[in-house]
Amino acid sequence: MEYKKELKLVALITVCALSSTSVHAEEEYTTKFDNVDVDAIINNERLLNGYVGCLLERNPCTPDAAELKKNLPDALEHDCAKCSETQKNAADKISHHLIDNKPDDWKLLEDKYDPTGAYRRRYLENKSREGDRLD
Repeated sequence: MEYKKELKLVALITVCALSSTSVHAEEEYTTKFDNVDVDAIINNERLLNGYVGCLLERNPCTPDAAELKKNLPDALEHDCAKCSETQKNAADKISHHLIDNKPDDWKLLEDKYDPTGAYRRRYLENKSREGDRLD
């Protein structure tokens, strides 16, 4: 009798563990495109314009750009809570590049995806604080 209780407990724990693993997996964005070379995109006007055009629905999307476009509203709304560390770093790098070097493109993207400008404000506040620490 005791053996059956232990077996049921093990089965229950296994089911719970598997359930929580599948729920956790659904709570994160796919990492399939985490190996995309962000520096290559930033340093290549054609590639960067392709991504911006995709996000603004001006041109077709590559598979990785389509995934970005699908997840961007949720990522901005929830401060990239479902992003991997690689995705957070890439998003910051590209966003900072656009804010600093392509403000017209950033403005169009911001109007569409972050109309309150919350992301840009956070970035500029952090940039200002970092500048203060360097002085």
